[in-house]
Amino acid sequence: MQEDVFEVREMHRNGLSGRVLVLNQSYEPLAVCNVQKAVILMYLHKAELIAEQNHRKIRSVNCAFPFPSVIRLFQYKRIPYKGIMLSRKNIIRRDGHRCQYCGSRSAPLTVDHIIPRARGGADTWDNLVTACLPCNNKKSDKSLERAGLTLLSVPRRPSHVSFLMHSVMRVDPLWKPYLFMA
Repeated sequence: MQEDVFEVREMHRNGLSGRVLVLNQSYEPLAVCNVQKAVILMYLHKAELIAEQNHRKIRSVNCAFPFPSVIRLFQYKRIPYKGIMLSRKNIIRRDGHRCQYCGSRSAPLTVDHIIPRARGGADTWDNLVTACLPCNNKKSDKSLERAGLTLLSVPRRPSHVSFLMHSVMRVDPLWKPYLFMA
């Protein structure tokens, strides 16, 4: 037991890096954790390995363990529904760090009201988009038609799964069936 704890500490110190998709008992995506956390959950028999990265192994003195990519919890965790909080950061994340008028990714990005507040526009997911400074200044407090601008995509409230995917830079191909991307 003490040797195993030592091995987990060594994994952390040696820079074992990677992300693991954590599924609830019902196979719905819950979170993304690091490899160390996933190995500990499996070691404590709180999770099982669903998918592994075949080209990588976690090695100890006596044996080799599969490198996890997807794990599933043995017990169902009831997660109370929490909508994604409406914030500037989350709007920019939802829009992929891209101006929704011209497609520019240049900083600084701002948040713009499609229907301006001066004309009764509310602070809602459907009325807020990411805009670069030139487009935001061009639109000002005008409607889209008067400013001569069109939206690249229709703004919507994001889902938990889409934010889970945005939380990692690259989605592991082994995750796609569980993130409804297959």
